[in-house]
Amino acid sequence: MKKLLLFALLIPLFVCAQNRPRVSILGDSYSTFQGYIPEGNEAWYYTPVDTARTDVDNVTQTWWWQVINQAGCLIEKNDSYSGATVSYHGYNNEDYSPRSFITRLPRLGSPDVILIFGGTNDDWAGAELGEYQYDNFTHDDLYNYRPALADLLQQAKQRYPNVKIIFIINSELRKEIVESTKVICSHYGIPYIELKDIDKKQNHPTQKGMRAIAQQVLEFINK
Repeated sequence: MKKLLLFALLIPLFVCAQNRPRVSILGDSYSTFQGYIPEGNEAWYYTPVDTARTDVDNVTQTWWWQVINQAGCLIEKNDSYSGATVSYHGYNNEDYSPRSFITRLPRLGSPDVILIFGGTNDDWAGAELGEYQYDNFTHDDLYNYRPALADLLQQAKQRYPNVKIIFIINSELRKEIVESTKVICSHYGIPYIELKDIDKKQNHPTQKGMRAIAQQVLEFINK
């Protein structure tokens, strides 16, 4: 019993000892790197690097690699997809349900911790907010950000019981998206990290930006 209690205490703090917690990532382009995401998922970061897009040229420079490495944990799954939205609403009003966070949620393996980094493309693609809604979701509801995020987090808690789930909110998003994310995360008791001062090129983190994300995530989970 004492060992089980100790392990339960170690996971939220990311204090990794003999049984190192396994971390899964559910994200968009910010969390991709070619060869480290499922085949068929589009990547923003890859080698050889396109310097017109980014200076991130090695997977060890990504925010999630730095977090897992510095915390001494293990990667379980990284199911990130460039351009992915939490909702089913995509760019140019296209149906993004095949790549949405909701659709990819079941593919995260058996983690101890899940880091969800989303909402950016919902903002950029102009997804409607919709109403705050926490049950009875229809397919049409999930084209709106608020019910889609609620459905995602509800399913995450049901599918991954006893798993620590943390939501990461990008910097420079419109305030309605940020506020909606905070409200819905709070409803489900899911802690969130609101990023700030992230250096970017073409709206994506540079090496400097990746370090800032990693630092802010590590500071949050070590509180």
